[in-house]
Amino acid sequence: MKKKPKNNPSCFFNSLKIFIIFMLVINTCFPGLSQTRQPGLKVVWDNVTFVSKTTPTLQVVENPMVRPSSPIHEKTFKALKDLGADFVRYVPWFPYPKMAVAALKPPTATETFWDFTYLDSTMEAIMEATKGHSVVINFSTTPAWMWETDKPVIYPEDPYQPFWDYNPGTELRDSTGKELADYYARLFSWYTRGGFTDELGRFHKSGHFYKIPYWEVLNEPDLEHNISPQLYTKIYDVIVRALKKLSPQTKFIGLSLARVSDPEYFEYFLNPKNHRFGIVPEGISYHHYSSPSWSDQEISAYPYTFFEKADAFLDKVRYIENIRKRLAPKTFTTINEIGVILRSPSVIKPIEEDYWNVASTLYAYIFLELTKLGIDVAGESQLVGYPTQFPDVSMMNWETGNPNARYWVLRLLHDNFGPGDSFVQTHFENATPDGVSAQGFITKKGKKILLINRRNVPAEFELPGEMSGGTVSAVDITTDDNPPSMATLNGATIKMEPYAVVVVQKK
Repeated sequence: MKKKPKNNPSCFFNSLKIFIIFMLVINTCFPGLSQTRQPGLKVVWDNVTFVSKTTPTLQVVENPMVRPSSPIHEKTFKALKDLGADFVRYVPWFPYPKMAVAALKPPTATETFWDFTYLDSTMEAIMEATKGHSVVINFSTTPAWMWETDKPVIYPEDPYQPFWDYNPGTELRDSTGKELADYYARLFSWYTRGGFTDELGRFHKSGHFYKIPYWEVLNEPDLEHNISPQLYTKIYDVIVRALKKLSPQTKFIGLSLARVSDPEYFEYFLNPKNHRFGIVPEGISYHHYSSPSWSDQEISAYPYTFFEKADAFLDKVRYIENIRKRLAPKTFTTINEIGVILRSPSVIKPIEEDYWNVASTLYAYIFLELTKLGIDVAGESQLVGYPTQFPDVSMMNWETGNPNARYWVLRLLHDNFGPGDSFVQTHFENATPDGVSAQGFITKKGKKILLINRRNVPAEFELPGEMSGGTVSAVDITTDDNPPSMATLNGATIKMEPYAVVVVQKK
């Protein structure tokens, strides 16, 4: 029978010595492997990677809640004026024909039917609130009678009753597009030249002499009337030719696409060979809305679903930019509808309070990424929505008239960042906090860091030591419908609330 081996103390101590020596070597050569370090943000202020040219802004869509009779009208346009943004996009659109179309009936041998009663009041409010800043005007809805349809379109007499069937027809009754161009020339003259002469030679006086720096031709033609790239380009050319005669200094924006998966629109429209002589695409536009992957998806999944779809969209932006640079490098890009649509156009169940902060971080994230891609304009959608009218995209609380978190994030970005800011090398050391984006800027008002927490849990990490004593401005789940919170950074550690957008300014 074999004897059981005895424990050898000398072997044990020899092994322990080897282990201790091994750990000392590891600690000396690879200190990060032996301990968990708190993530730290590194900003190399003297390493400028590029200069921003992106303007953060928003769109305003015509609907009953922005009208003078609305209980939140005054607060809404005060918020717009206080923002002071450029490239504000104003869109009267088809669910409200009387508020969007200036001639709802075709002329007869003895009568025309021009009526600006409902168009003027909101246009006047827009132009007053944006005085001193640029606007993009898009009277997107074309008169239904100008399209080939099986029967006349009967719209509601009540101007505030939504009507979702105003856009039938895929072919213009005047295939040359001149009838449509004449309509827009008269509408444009109403607002820029004091009035116009109608189809029967009668002058209609408006008294408006607005300066319109940008005009966008139609809205989402890939959905509204299902217009092909070829027909859209033809329509764009005839309208732009007519309006350029009235206002040579106005720049025109084309496409305004809802979907960007089909490159044909960009390949065709941006190719100079497909335009009439003298017509050059000056700007293009398109849109993005993230959405839940299924109708009853819980809010806990939103931070993943929304940003996954945002990243997929950003890949498409890169692809589109390659087309633009190849075919029309002088054409600027405005992505002028950015937001979330939970269910279209109404939301059945109540919207959770935290949703507004999730949607806010989405806009901030897309703005930051579009800035990196050199996009000219990043427009949040939209100033006012409400139940039955895309409440999930609203930037105003439609019950109180107070701006919500989506507005305050835009305001925070607008007040701190813009064209001319220098991007500097920025990265995390040790580890990147989950769902956190960070970028250092050198602005006209000093050194700043933009931080975005895309998750529903707090984030904590170290900032560069020189940021201690700086100002911290934040929109998060604690600020509700209030302006950004303000605090002084004590030390270098920052703690971000869930769904926070934060700007830290160096003292």
